[in-house]
Amino acid sequence: MSRPPLPPFTAESAAQKVRMAEDGWNSRNPAKVALAYTPDSVWRNRSEFLSGRAAIEAFLTRKWDRELEYRLVKELWTFGENRIAVRFAYEWCDDAGNWFRSYGNENWEFDEAGLMARRLASINDLPIEEKDRKLLWASGPRPADYPSLSELGL
Repeated sequence: MSRPPLPPFTAESAAQKVRMAEDGWNSRNPAKVALAYTPDSVWRNRSEFLSGRAAIEAFLTRKWDRELEYRLVKELWTFGENRIAVRFAYEWCDDAGNWFRSYGNENWEFDEAGLMARRLASINDLPIEEKDRKLLWASGPRPADYPSLSELGL
Protein backbone atom coordinates (compact mmCIF):
# COMPACT_ATOMS: atom_id res chain seq x y z
CA MET A 1 0.00 0.00 0.00
CA SER A 2 1.33 3.41 -0.99
CA ARG A 3 0.25 6.70 0.56
CA PRO A 4 1.47 9.69 -1.51
CA PRO A 5 3.06 12.10 -1.29
CA LEU A 6 6.14 9.98 -0.83
CA PRO A 7 9.55 10.87 0.56
CA PRO A 8 11.85 12.56 -0.11
CA PHE A 9 9.69 15.55 0.72
CA THR A 10 9.67 19.01 -0.79
CA ALA A 11 8.12 22.03 0.93
CA GLU A 12 4.98 21.50 -1.14
CA SER A 13 4.68 17.74 -0.58
CA ALA A 14 5.43 18.06 3.15
CA ALA A 15 2.69 20.70 3.51
CA GLN A 16 0.31 18.43 1.57
CA LYS A 17 1.15 15.50 3.89
CA VAL A 18 0.46 17.67 6.95
CA ARG A 19 -2.91 18.79 5.61
CA MET A 20 -3.87 15.21 4.75
CA ALA A 21 -3.02 14.13 8.30
CA GLU A 22 -5.07 17.02 9.72
CA ASP A 23 -8.06 16.13 7.56
CA GLY A 24 -7.79 12.49 8.56
CA TRP A 25 -7.69 13.25 12.28
CA ASN A 26 -10.61 15.68 11.94
CA SER A 27 -12.65 12.81 10.50
CA ARG A 28 -12.41 11.14 13.92
CA ASN A 29 -12.48 7.75 12.20
CA PRO A 30 -9.93 5.60 14.09
CA ALA A 31 -9.91 2.73 11.58
CA LYS A 32 -9.35 5.06 8.62
CA VAL A 33 -6.71 7.15 10.41
CA ALA A 34 -4.77 4.05 11.52
CA LEU A 35 -4.24 3.09 7.85
CA ALA A 36 -1.88 6.08 7.44
CA TYR A 37 0.64 4.29 9.72
CA THR A 38 2.84 1.27 9.08
CA PRO A 39 1.58 -2.01 10.57
CA ASP A 40 4.40 -1.78 13.14
CA SER A 41 4.35 2.01 13.60
CA VAL A 42 5.81 3.25 16.90
CA TRP A 43 4.25 6.16 18.79
CA ARG A 44 4.87 8.25 21.83
CA ASN A 45 1.79 10.32 22.60
CA ARG A 46 2.27 12.34 25.77
CA SER A 47 3.39 9.64 28.23
CA GLU A 48 1.78 6.74 26.34
CA PHE A 49 3.84 4.42 24.15
CA LEU A 50 2.14 2.45 21.36
CA SER A 51 3.18 0.02 18.67
CA GLY A 52 1.15 -1.18 15.70
CA ARG A 53 -2.05 -0.24 13.95
CA ALA A 54 -4.35 -2.11 16.34
CA ALA A 55 -2.92 -0.17 19.30
CA ILE A 56 -3.19 3.09 17.36
CA GLU A 57 -6.82 2.42 16.44
CA ALA A 58 -7.67 1.54 20.06
CA PHE A 59 -5.90 4.68 21.29
CA LEU A 60 -7.76 6.92 18.82
CA THR A 61 -11.09 5.32 19.73
CA ARG A 62 -10.48 6.09 23.43
CA LYS A 63 -9.27 9.60 22.57
CA TRP A 64 -12.30 10.60 20.52
CA ASP A 65 -14.72 8.99 22.96
CA ARG A 66 -13.32 11.35 25.61
CA GLU A 67 -12.40 14.43 23.54
CA LEU A 68 -15.77 15.62 22.23
CA GLU A 69 -16.27 18.31 19.56
CA TYR A 70 -12.65 17.76 18.48
CA ARG A 71 -11.24 20.30 15.98
CA LEU A 72 -7.56 20.21 14.93
CA VAL A 73 -5.23 22.48 12.97
CA LYS A 74 -1.70 21.35 12.03
CA GLU A 75 1.07 23.47 10.57
CA LEU A 76 4.31 22.39 8.93
CA TRP A 77 7.31 23.39 11.03
CA THR A 78 10.14 21.82 9.03
CA PHE A 79 10.95 18.75 6.93
CA GLY A 80 13.80 16.59 5.63
CA GLU A 81 14.22 13.51 3.44
CA ASN A 82 11.61 11.28 5.12
CA ARG A 83 10.81 13.35 8.21
CA ILE A 84 8.32 16.10 8.97
CA ALA A 85 7.91 18.20 12.11
CA VAL A 86 4.60 19.92 12.81
CA ARG A 87 3.04 22.09 15.44
CA PHE A 88 -0.65 21.87 16.16
CA ALA A 89 -3.54 23.01 18.30
CA TYR A 90 -6.87 21.34 18.85
CA GLU A 91 -9.96 22.16 20.87
CA TRP A 92 -12.31 19.76 22.56
CA CYS A 93 -14.69 19.44 25.47
CA ASP A 94 -15.19 16.70 28.01
CA ASP A 95 -18.52 15.10 28.86
CA ALA A 96 -19.08 17.70 31.59
CA GLY A 97 -18.86 20.56 29.04
CA ASN A 98 -15.39 21.78 30.06
CA TRP A 99 -13.41 23.14 27.11
CA PHE A 100 -9.70 22.72 26.43
CA ARG A 101 -7.16 23.79 23.85
CA SER A 102 -4.32 21.33 23.44
CA TYR A 103 -1.04 22.52 21.95
CA GLY A 104 1.81 20.39 20.76
CA ASN A 105 4.57 19.36 18.45
CA GLU A 106 4.99 16.14 16.51
CA ASN A 107 7.96 14.54 14.80
CA TRP A 108 7.06 12.13 12.03
CA GLU A 109 9.16 9.58 10.15
CA PHE A 110 7.87 7.90 6.98
CA ASP A 111 8.73 4.71 5.14
CA GLU A 112 9.33 4.64 1.37
CA ALA A 113 5.61 4.00 0.73
CA GLY A 114 4.63 7.22 2.52
CA LEU A 115 3.25 5.50 5.64
CA MET A 116 4.18 6.96 9.00
CA ALA A 117 6.54 4.60 10.81
CA ARG A 118 7.17 6.79 13.86
CA ARG A 119 5.18 9.54 15.57
CA LEU A 120 6.51 11.38 18.62
CA ALA A 121 4.04 13.85 20.14
CA SER A 122 4.42 16.32 23.00
CA ILE A 123 1.14 17.89 24.07
CA ASN A 124 -0.07 20.34 26.73
CA ASP A 125 -3.68 21.09 27.65
CA LEU A 126 -5.03 24.51 28.54
CA PRO A 127 -8.53 24.90 30.01
CA ILE A 128 -10.46 27.57 28.08
CA GLU A 129 -13.90 29.11 28.22
CA GLU A 130 -16.25 28.14 25.42
CA LYS A 131 -16.38 31.82 24.37
CA ASP A 132 -12.59 31.72 23.79
CA ARG A 133 -12.71 28.93 21.21
CA LYS A 134 -11.08 29.67 17.85
CA LEU A 135 -11.67 26.43 15.96
CA LEU A 136 -15.32 26.84 15.11
CA TRP A 137 -16.08 25.08 11.81
CA ALA A 138 -18.64 22.29 11.50
CA SER A 139 -17.45 18.77 12.29
CA GLY A 140 -15.04 17.27 9.75
CA PRO A 141 -12.11 18.70 7.81
CA ARG A 142 -11.16 22.35 8.32
CA PRO A 143 -12.52 24.43 5.43
CA ALA A 144 -9.85 25.46 2.91
CA ASP A 145 -10.42 29.16 3.65
CA TYR A 146 -10.30 28.76 7.47
CA PRO A 147 -7.28 30.51 9.04
CA SER A 148 -4.07 28.63 9.83
CA LEU A 149 -2.49 28.40 13.28
CA SER A 150 -0.28 31.38 12.53
CA GLU A 151 -3.23 33.41 11.24
CA LEU A 152 -5.19 32.54 14.39
CA GLY A 153 -2.30 33.67 16.59
CA LEU A 154 -1.81 30.18 17.94
